Amino acid sequence: MLDITFIRENPDIVRAALKNKNREGVDLDRVLVLADERKKLAGEVSEINRKRGVAQEARDAEAGKQLKEDLRIAEEKYQTLEKELVSLLVKIPNIPSADTPIGPDESANQVVRQWGEKPQFTFTPKAHWDIGKDLGVLYSETGAKVSGARFTYLAGDLALLQFALLNFTIKTLTSRDVLRAIIQTANISVSDNPFTLIVPPVMMRSQVMNRMARLDPIEDRFYFEKDDLVLVGSAEHTLGPIYMDETLTEEVLPIRYFAYTPAFRREAGAAGKDTRGILRQHQFDKIEMEVFSKPEDGFAEQDFLVAIQEYLMQQLKLPHQVVSVCTGDMGFPDQRQIDIETWMPGQDTYRETHSADYVGGFQARRLNTKVKRSDGTSEPVHMNDATAFAVGRTLIAILENYQNEDGTVTIPEVLRPYMGGKEKIEKNS
Repeated sequence: MLDITFIRENPDIVRAALKNKNREGVDLDRVLVLADERKKLAGEVSEINRKRGVAQEARDAEAGKQLKEDLRIAEEKYQTLEKELVSLLVKIPNIPSADTPIGPDESANQVVRQWGEKPQFTFTPKAHWDIGKDLGVLYSETGAKVSGARFTYLAGDLALLQFALLNFTIKTLTSRDVLRAIIQTANISVSDNPFTLIVPPVMMRSQVMNRMARLDPIEDRFYFEKDDLVLVGSAEHTLGPIYMDETLTEEVLPIRYFAYTPAFRREAGAAGKDTRGILRQHQFDKIEMEVFSKPEDGFAEQDFLVAIQEYLMQQLKLPHQVVSVCTGDMGFPDQRQIDIETWMPGQDTYRETHSADYVGGFQARRLNTKVKRSDGTSEPVHMNDATAFAVGRTLIAILENYQNEDGTVTIPEVLRPYMGGKEKIEKNS
């Protein structure tokens, strides 16, 4: 949520954000009127309380009785006004950063850099759904029979490869030496504090997800109304609120977490899209990073997270490109969004595998998560979330880039220690 003072002082910037993020339905003029009325009412409540104190000292019971009634009426007006104001404020998106491309949709996204050579095959490369089926490690038909469309079983070495990715990530993110090397290579000025592994809940109260600005659109969430619980669409949904309604000291920042969880999405707007394979599932697994930092370090922390993502993909030797996401395609709470798209030769295209979202103080303001500065002042912490691995999509990239003419798939060298030294995925017996 944006600070009302910022909105009042920068209405043109906010209007531009509403337009560029395709959120023009918010009545900003009404927001400003309500904000002024709230400020006026707050002053009236304060003045009534002052007069009540005077009446009490003078032991004027009659005046005290009238002032009590005046206070009740003023507070009711304040609460009604506050409710309407907040209902509008939560619909205003975060302001895109100055370097975010302006555009209506993904067509305006900009490739920042590319890495790696696309593999050259002496045969026609297959898509992952055919590779997985032929190897007996991907059971899409069984998933559909048991759970319906967009559910799949992973088996044998493909399932082991999933946990190899997890163990490789754990080794990377918990190693100060590895992180320091990434920082030096990327020439970023940030702390080398390691990440702490978290096993978080995968269900959360709808109110808390709304405070994270991730509940909308509710149609894409699995919501259990009876329990008022929502299944997470990413681990950051329950990592972000860890310090909800708390104040941190700046000495402990940055705090870095990562978590491995299943993620759940209805894919309500994807009817008929990517129905084959495991690219777009109702249930999938992700390794997600979350960072809490001082405001002045927020952009650098995002750059660091992107550098980690690039390191992980370079270690897997998967060709990819880093993309600056435009205003019309970026997330509602995002100030700057950077994606990584990985080459999928079986589909002859790049597909998104990673996202890094810098949200500034936007979520923290809604969560009431603050940092107390050394001068005694407090302000919202700044938050970043980023994918370490969207596991299913990374498995797709490995299957398609490392496929061999005999139907086997070569295991990336960096993952072999976590696969018992095995070099290839062969047909599952």
